Formats: sequence, structure tokens, C-alpha cells
Amino acid sequence: QVQLVESGGGLVQAGGSLSLSCTASGRTFGSYAVAWFRQAPGKERDFVGAIDRSGGSILYADSVKGRFTMSRDNAKNTVYLQMNSLKAEDTAVYYCAANSWWSGANPSEYYYWGQGTHITVSS
Repeated sequence: QVQLVESGGGLVQAGGSLSLSCTASGRTFGSYAVAWFRQAPGKERDFVGAIDRSGGSILYADSVKGRFTMSRDNAKNTVYLQMNSLKAEDTAVYYCAANSWWSGANPSEYYYWGQGTHITVSS
């Protein structure tokens, strides 16, 4: 079992930055690929980015490419999402998810999910 906890959400002005963390407890986090998804009110859950077990391969959604950066520190059981140049449309609840194999952008492939952290970007 893996328990995921997101942190770092909050309110930020457009153009600002936030850093989210996804910290895992339980089994060794380095055995899992991890992704970030987000869900705005009334919308479906959208893919943000995914990182493989070593951190050597990262996939981003086109909407965040060049603005968001994923990284991981397996020694700390943590995956990070650095968000720069935030826009109002980035407002959402952000979830991290984990799976034992590379699952890319498909949320249905991820077995473990955190409870989410809310980001509000004011324009």
C-alpha cells in the first residue's frame, strides 16, 4: 500500500509561482511512476505531467509545458511540481497519483491517489 499526501496549494496571483509536493508513505516510492492531474470545478480530471520511477523520463501536458516542472527525490519519498507563470486557468484541485508501471496520461491506469490540494490563481 502507498498513501499519497499533496501539499503546497494555496492562492497566488497570475504570473506567480507555487511548488507542490506529493509525499508517499508505505512502500518504497522509487518503485512507482507518479503523475499529477488536476480538476477544475465542473470539469473532468486533466493530466498535468508524469515522471517515471527514476525521474529520467517526464511527460507534460501541452497546456503546462515550459511552465511546470516535475522532479522527484526518492530518498525523501517525494515528487515535486514546480509551477511558474501561473494563469487563471490553472485554478483547480491538483492530485498526485502513483502506479507500479509507467501509465502516462491515463488517469484510469493509476491505482493510488492523494486527496488533492487546491490551487487558486487570481487574475
